[in-house]
Amino acid sequence: MSGSRTDPRPMLRLETRMVRKARVLAAKSGAPVVKMAKRHTTISVERAVLRLAGLEGADVDGIPWVNRLVDAVREQTGLEHGVALPVWDALLATGEDLHTLAQKAASGSVTFRIPTGASAVKASEASIASVAKGFARIDANRASRDRSIAKYGNPATPWIYLIVATGDIHEDIPQAQAAARAGADVIAVIRSTGQSLLDYVPEGETREGYAGTYATQANFALMRAALDETSKELGRYVRLTNYASGLCMPEIAVLAGLERLDMMLNDSMYGILFRDINPVRTFIDQRFSRQIHARAGIIINTGEDNYLTTADAVEAAHTVTVSQLLNEYFAKEAGLEDWQLGLGHAFEIDPEVPDSFRLELAHAMLARALFPDAPLKWMPPTKHMTGDIFRGYLLNGFFNLAGALTGQGIVLVGMMTEAVATPWLSDRDLALENVRYVFKAAGKLHQDFHAASDGFIATRARHVLAESVALLERIADDTLLEAIAQGTFGLMKRPADSGRGRDGVFLKAPGYVNPANAFLEKGASR
Repeated sequence: MSGSRTDPRPMLRLETRMVRKARVLAAKSGAPVVKMAKRHTTISVERAVLRLAGLEGADVDGIPWVNRLVDAVREQTGLEHGVALPVWDALLATGEDLHTLAQKAASGSVTFRIPTGASAVKASEASIASVAKGFARIDANRASRDRSIAKYGNPATPWIYLIVATGDIHEDIPQAQAAARAGADVIAVIRSTGQSLLDYVPEGETREGYAGTYATQANFALMRAALDETSKELGRYVRLTNYASGLCMPEIAVLAGLERLDMMLNDSMYGILFRDINPVRTFIDQRFSRQIHARAGIIINTGEDNYLTTADAVEAAHTVTVSQLLNEYFAKEAGLEDWQLGLGHAFEIDPEVPDSFRLELAHAMLARALFPDAPLKWMPPTKHMTGDIFRGYLLNGFFNLAGALTGQGIVLVGMMTEAVATPWLSDRDLALENVRYVFKAAGKLHQDFHAASDGFIATRARHVLAESVALLERIADDTLLEAIAQGTFGLMKRPADSGRGRDGVFLKAPGYVNPANAFLEKGASR
């Protein structure tokens, strides 16, 4: 999706040796985390297995059956062997289906065990056959997306990314369709505030959410069907985005694959830094989630922009680059390809800083140079929006211009009323008009624009890369988990032994079985 763009590497004069060193150090920093993730499982990974096998629904209290069943297994046998062996051993013994077994387990009328020998082999094989149905659905959805793109057409890049979320899925749908008709190519339905901290996925259609709409399988299906109608109407495929983050990251990734979402916000450290979710659990969950995204053909969006809401965008610029390199390593290890890496950065330098636009351009060009084949996603100004709508509209225009100059792949629409209130529909229309005007007027300006190799922009880009390499050297020596504990990213200190969800992490025992691995691991460790 990168299209035709000028390669900024020669004009920035980035040393090939330094770029290679940065990636080697990112791999050295990330490899111990991957090793740790492979040796552990989490309660949400185990629930995701049951979702792949088709277990849906919730009890009268709204607690999903996957939670009820996994909790029952955990209480009786622990989860060190995984949920598959005890559950499918019980299914083979009783002849029940998953839903009935979950109901009985919730009432305490099922006894689970860890089978051994031939019984373990039979349970493992039965679990693989069950989750195969879920993967068949995910594969069919990927093929369906490809057919829709071929039939309706792919919008030209950059894709215009617009947020819709009223709290009511039935209000979101007409707003999303209207946004697509007004020019949006990607519709992001942001989640209700605090959902990332729920250790279960709400069930069914929801009509009440705060500053967002709950991410549920039913809501995913409703919005996907509505945007399919709009894609047919407009003659271009409209993409749907949600959030695979928080305590239920693996489960939401599975639901996204089952309901054909196209993009998911999935950053390796966001939940750690900004939701105080345990670092160990987050890294385990994000690896499984990204393996699902790789299989489903989903583009991930990473969250480096969030660092600059708490740290200074100039002083902390190198931490964004380091995070991008780490996100790239973790993503490719999980099987994702370059076209699926919507790596993040943000237009968050204080406009009062001299040469602020030149600095923004330097950082954007560095990201483009380091990741030439990735559909970078740049976030609009938020931190320094003051409520002056005219200034805000102008800042968003500069943001869009920087995106045009650097060939951004995904551009989030900046609202002039950011930091004032939830935008009016008229604000959204004006914001879309700003994007359309700048990109139409700029045209292929990125093909003509050349920064002087010894000038301010190129010098700044090389400086940030050098700082990034120095930081990666420290991280590789001290470990990534220690760097996070010290507040390296976003000024947030998150020790590895603290944070929400720590009690949901389990060291795998010998003989651990996860039937999803038969479909996922062959695409990982690239």
